Amino acid sequence: MIHKTKGIVFRFVRFRESSIIVTIFTELFGLQSYIVNGVRSASSRNKMALYQPMTLLDLVVYYRDGANINRIKEAKCLHPSHSLSTNIRKASMCMFLCEILNKTVKEEAEARAVFDFISDSLLTLDHQEKNYENFHLLFLIKLSRYLGFGAYTAAEIGGTRLFGTETEAVLERLLNSEYTSIGRITSDQRREILEALLRFYATHVDSLGEVKSVHVLRDLLS
Repeated sequence: MIHKTKGIVFRFVRFRESSIIVTIFTELFGLQSYIVNGVRSASSRNKMALYQPMTLLDLVVYYRDGANINRIKEAKCLHPSHSLSTNIRKASMCMFLCEILNKTVKEEAEARAVFDFISDSLLTLDHQEKNYENFHLLFLIKLSRYLGFGAYTAAEIGGTRLFGTETEAVLERLLNSEYTSIGRITSDQRREILEALLRFYATHVDSLGEVKSVHVLRDLLS
C-alpha cells in the first residue's frame, strides 16, 4: 500500500553497484529501511544528496506490514538546510546527534511524537545564528524523555558522582530550559555535563558503546 509520510534520514549503506539501503525514521511507521536503486549511478549523483544523514524528507512510500525492506516511490527535500552542512560546528553536532539516534532510537510506538521532536530540533539548530554551543546537551536530555528513561534532576543524571556546585546549578537549569533559553555554560561545565549525560545513556542503552563522534565535537566546542 502507498502512503505519504515525512522522514528523517538516519544512515545509508551501499548496496550492489549503484544502489543503497537507507534507514529513515518516518512520521507514520517509525524506523524503516528502504532500497533505492540506481541512486549512485553517474546520471543520478545529485539524488544522493537526499539521503545524507539528518536530511528531512517528504516521502511517498510503499509499506507492507512486517517487511524488512520497503521501497520509496517519491522523495523530495522537506526543509533545505541553511547552515547544518556549511557551519563546521553545527555539522559536527549533527554528526554526533545522528550517531546517538542510530544507537538509541529503535521501534517507537509514538513515532509521530519522536519525529516531531527530532525535526523541530533540527530546524531550531539550523536557524540559530548564535548561542547554539550547548544545543546537544539539551537535545540529549529531551531525547531521553522520549526514549522512556529521561531524568528530571541533576542527581538522576550524575548518580553517585558529585558535580561542583556551579555545574550542578547549570545542569538543573538545563533540565528546565528550551533551546533558545539555555544561557551561558563554560567549556569545562559543557564537557563535564556531556560526559555525565553519556554515562547516563550508557546505563540505560546496552547498545550505546563508544560514541566516536564525541571527540570531534569536544575539540570544536572547547
